[in-house]
Amino acid sequence: MKSHGAVLLKTQQNVRNDWHVEELEISPPKRGEVMVKLKAAGLCHSDNHAAAGDQAVDFAPFLGGHEGAGIVEEVGEGVTELAVGDHVTCTFMPSCGKCVPCVRGIGQLCDRGAGLLQGVMLDGTHRIHTAAGEPVGPMTYLGTFSERIVAPVDSVIKIDKDIPFPAAALAGCAVPTGWGTAVRIAGVEIDDVVVVLGVGGVGMSAVQGAKHAGAREIIVIDPAEFKQREAPKFGATHAVGSIEEAIPLLTDLTHGRMADKVIVTIGVVEGTMIQPMLGLLAKGGTMAIAGVSSMWDIDARFNIFGFVMMQQTIRGGLYGGLQPSVDIPRLLARYQRGELMIDEMITRTYSLDRINEAYADMEAARNIRGVILYDD
Repeated sequence: MKSHGAVLLKTQQNVRNDWHVEELEISPPKRGEVMVKLKAAGLCHSDNHAAAGDQAVDFAPFLGGHEGAGIVEEVGEGVTELAVGDHVTCTFMPSCGKCVPCVRGIGQLCDRGAGLLQGVMLDGTHRIHTAAGEPVGPMTYLGTFSERIVAPVDSVIKIDKDIPFPAAALAGCAVPTGWGTAVRIAGVEIDDVVVVLGVGGVGMSAVQGAKHAGAREIIVIDPAEFKQREAPKFGATHAVGSIEEAIPLLTDLTHGRMADKVIVTIGVVEGTMIQPMLGLLAKGGTMAIAGVSSMWDIDARFNIFGFVMMQQTIRGGLYGGLQPSVDIPRLLARYQRGELMIDEMITRTYSLDRINEAYADMEAARNIRGVILYDD
């Protein structure tokens, strides 16, 4: 089956490369796999890390994309969970249900995660090739920057057919990551004062999660004035452009106690940011980090004495601590009931051949979330 996909022809540490739209050959699904004709793909910052050279990708061509939604076109041997014609969204973490993390109820940490960036399917082979026959490695077993994909059945989740594909695509990563980081990782509680740093698709979802959990004040920090203006629509009570602006505001709102929870959803988290962000946090407070850093950044600088004396906590969170197969349907049910804003986070849509423009818009903070739409 032919397709077109946006690939990186080479990946290098600390070197930016553009996306190139190439003709691809997609092989039929094997046992335990499905072929999906995608209708929409989200433009997540995580894929941009590979283009920017701060994510280790040991293969090229590399097919990006891990947020996507579409229609099942073909099922492989042994697949009983899905049928041709089903509508699905993608999850970048296929949970096996058998490893220790899955059995313990933390399927978002499934041992299959070890192979997410290896560029092969679960059996170690390829389903995607260039027109010249060269193997192509997909992002997280998916590669949603392609009109068609072949994925493990555990990497797709059946959804109701009345859910729009763009919203379903974002529900595969941005929405659960942000929502869960607020509700599950940070543990926002009733009457908490919460700070959210960086409000793209993940950050705006975190704002909504904090509001749902009962936060009294939700302060957004983002240098983009556009996002500051949009944040109150999603539940923010205040929006400022920097940590320096947030400190006097927090001091006034809390009589000097500062924030109970600080949620970090910045596109690129650097180790030098930790201490200033801890300065926003109250005694006994929790800072939850969902933003991705460079894989080579190992220097997180903060005052350990103050951290201990204030009894603060720093928590990392993958997928917001949510189990994709369980929690994504729950979040989409909230969306259907009008209790979760997803459509409103989609600022612009693009055709696949405008992907470099789309990521330029993301880096210039012109979008909350951009989405690729595929032609029928």
